[in-house]
Amino acid sequence: MVQIQLCNGDLFLFINAILIFMSAKNIHIGCSSFYNAKWKNIFYPENIPSAKWFEFYCQHFNTFEINATFYKFPTLRVLENWYKKSPDGFIYSVKAPKVITHIKKFLECRPEIDKLYALCKQGLSDKLGCILFQLPPSFHYSPEKLNLIIESLNPNFKTAVEFRHQSWWSKDVYDQLAKNNIIFCSVSHPTMPSDIIANTFVGCLRLHGNPKMFYSEYSHTDLMNLHETIVNKHLFEEVFIYFNNTASAAGVLNALELRRLFKS
Repeated sequence: MVQIQLCNGDLFLFINAILIFMSAKNIHIGCSSFYNAKWKNIFYPENIPSAKWFEFYCQHFNTFEINATFYKFPTLRVLENWYKKSPDGFIYSVKAPKVITHIKKFLECRPEIDKLYALCKQGLSDKLGCILFQLPPSFHYSPEKLNLIIESLNPNFKTAVEFRHQSWWSKDVYDQLAKNNIIFCSVSHPTMPSDIIANTFVGCLRLHGNPKMFYSEYSHTDLMNLHETIVNKHLFEEVFIYFNNTASAAGVLNALELRRLFKS
């Protein structure tokens, strides 16, 4: 069952008091990967070479989450290449390098963070969506850590933070992030709360597969509930939804189905 927590500054808002209109162009649904031979004959036609897979992907989705940047700090050339190979109106979200989130854990890495923002702005320009900072499970809540995150991030971008420890699911965290225009990234994850957190008018949801991370497929009922919650409760002005259950074909099939639901 999908649960919802709404907040705006210091106040939780009743759902019926929210009136947010979200146009189709502000609904971004895609995957966190596209290069997967298991998708052939399920999503990719047999006669399309792998070099054309992303082009085919862009014909069916309006966004993609770049995960390669987590493992290697992006260069301007790499981001410009991503820009060039997608159509007008396509949107990318970028996962922040692990040197920031997992190695330094926001300590003394302001130059790297500023560099990432600058590269994304220059390289992706109007195709830039969210910049996602995913923290490790060992990163537990403390007021000092929350302040460190807030002081490190740029409120002029669509910045989302994904936590992997349950201690971060609290009203104070949602509110403090919201005051600084930072999105609390909602997740579907085997060990994390599944609440949709609407702490800003921009939403970011990552669906990793549950109960088996990266593999489990979401049911039609799961996707219907997600669609109805976002649409009927008017949670966001803009939303980014990424399926990361892409080790199998589950992710792309789920993303296609959710796209159809939003178009219906």
